[in-house]
Amino acid sequence: MASVRHGSSRGQAWFCTTGLPSDVVFEVHDMSFHLHKFPLMAKSRKIHRMLTEQEEQRPARGRRRKRSSDGGDVGDDGAAETEIEEAEEEESEEQQRVKGDGQQPYSIVFPDFPGGPGTFEAAAKFCYGVRVDFTAWNVAPLRCAAEYLEMTEEHAEDNLAARAEAFLEQTVLRHPGDATKALKSCEELLPLAEELGIVLRCAEAIAARSSSATASRSWFDDLAVLGLGMYKRVMAAMASRVDARATEARESCLVSYARGTIPGLSRSMRRRLASAPVASEVEQRDLLEAVVASLPPDKGSGRVVTAKFLFALLRTAHILRASGAARTALERKAATLLEHAALEDVLIPSYSGAAETLYDVDCVQRVVRYFLAEEEEVGEGEASSSAAITEEVPRPSAVAMVQVGKLVDSYLAEVASDANLKPHKFCELALALPDHARIYDDGVYRAVDIYLKAHPRLTAEERDRVVGVVDCRKLTVEACTHAAQNERLPLRAVLQVLFFEQLQLRRAIAGTLLAAPAGQPQQARRQQHQRAGSGGEAWRGAATTVAQESQVLRLDMDSVASRVQELERECSSMRRAIKKIDGGGGRSGGSRSPGSADGSRPAAATGWRARHGCKFSTQVCDSHARNVVASRASRMGMSP
Repeated sequence: MASVRHGSSRGQAWFCTTGLPSDVVFEVHDMSFHLHKFPLMAKSRKIHRMLTEQEEQRPARGRRRKRSSDGGDVGDDGAAETEIEEAEEEESEEQQRVKGDGQQPYSIVFPDFPGGPGTFEAAAKFCYGVRVDFTAWNVAPLRCAAEYLEMTEEHAEDNLAARAEAFLEQTVLRHPGDATKALKSCEELLPLAEELGIVLRCAEAIAARSSSATASRSWFDDLAVLGLGMYKRVMAAMASRVDARATEARESCLVSYARGTIPGLSRSMRRRLASAPVASEVEQRDLLEAVVASLPPDKGSGRVVTAKFLFALLRTAHILRASGAARTALERKAATLLEHAALEDVLIPSYSGAAETLYDVDCVQRVVRYFLAEEEEVGEGEASSSAAITEEVPRPSAVAMVQVGKLVDSYLAEVASDANLKPHKFCELALALPDHARIYDDGVYRAVDIYLKAHPRLTAEERDRVVGVVDCRKLTVEACTHAAQNERLPLRAVLQVLFFEQLQLRRAIAGTLLAAPAGQPQQARRQQHQRAGSGGEAWRGAATTVAQESQVLRLDMDSVASRVQELERECSSMRRAIKKIDGGGGRSGGSRSPGSADGSRPAAATGWRARHGCKFSTQVCDSHARNVVASRASRMGMSP
């Protein structure tokens, strides 16, 4: 039907090869189309009107040329007639170059044709009766071209506009993936596509189909092809739907779009869609801020918009130097899912030149502060309706607080080795959490031990301040054993650890003594009840067993009583030692021992350890929270 060949002086030219000479030339951008007027006039009202106007002008020009050749009045208009004749001669020469029959073709220029030369070629083929295959990519340009050329049903039946509308409604808008492609094609068709409602219909179709129970989510990655403007239209359409399934679909679209359009979103998100455009740093920042603005306001389930994703956005926001409002919104949003975050998520490097530390400790501290504020609001709401909640059932906020406590302790242990981390920053983050956030202080003690090892030049005051974040009453037996042998701790802290360890052991033994007399008769009665039907022989055997158990219990009680007395003597001795240190060592406290390497330990500490048998080598504490509960419960039999 038609062929394309390149011209040497007029760019690209498209000639219709029907065997008839073309009588109209269309200029569309840098492309020339040599066509025939009658097929196009039959389908396009606009082309029909433009060619009719040109035909009406041609006879008048012919009569004007005839009057000039007959030698009419030659006066003041002589110069003008001569110019017309010269123009006609030049026009005739151009006509001979284009066509050999002496008839110059009509010329129509479309400088702003929607869709460009490719779309005009498809529309022209439709006018010639050639079958046009509609796709999700070309239906919107063809619909706009039909509107531009006025190829409607009022001018001709079964026209291009009706065909494109039918395919759009029956095929494209029923599949969110096809609607996404059609929406992408509308970016070059504005504002005509907006006036025809194609943009709105595609966005609403994506929102409606994405929340359907039968819809597949494999097309979510296709959203990465959308520009920022069209993406906002889709998010706005999804936000207008209030059902839970639409909210989850919106979050899925949000995550897919962010991963596909923002390079380097996280350490593990290296894959990027080939169809996504490569954006500059400014465009990436705009995209990120648009994604942040589209985040759901509520806490959410955390299944789609996860803590890992939010902290990845926060890290990227620091890299791209996003606005303060966007970073604050991300920090507040990340705080709502802080209990689900892992250690690698919160390790956000410092990208600011003014920061001295390797990781952005201030950012994590702000997130923890937002989390505490959120938990305080939740706690107030639960307190107003806590009548049905028993103390045996832990509140979700309490569980989240413990999880955050473990996360903060792990973070402190990770950043403690940074030589540029100031003591007040370390202490502020360690003390930011309330007491009930830590069941045991083994994790924060381990971080303190690492910090003291990495900062050997701390003053006595700074050392006491750092060690003061540890509650010695909440250390397990393993942590107490390590602390008693830790030469990096101040002597006063070691004595406190030993004192509270002995005090807790005493309370545990006292609790055992009180529980044993009450529990034994009940056990004996249970055994008696079970063996009541076994006859006299069984009864005598049971009595013998009970007597033996009672004798063993008395022996155990005597042993425990002697051990309690021994512990009381040791406690008294420790109190006297502490008083001597407070009285004598306090006056010379802070003086360096001549024989110490770094001057951080007084000589009295070494002598005291030698007298009490503390001769073990010091290592960095490696006590973890997962070993705490089992050891504490099994060895002491008491709650924290």
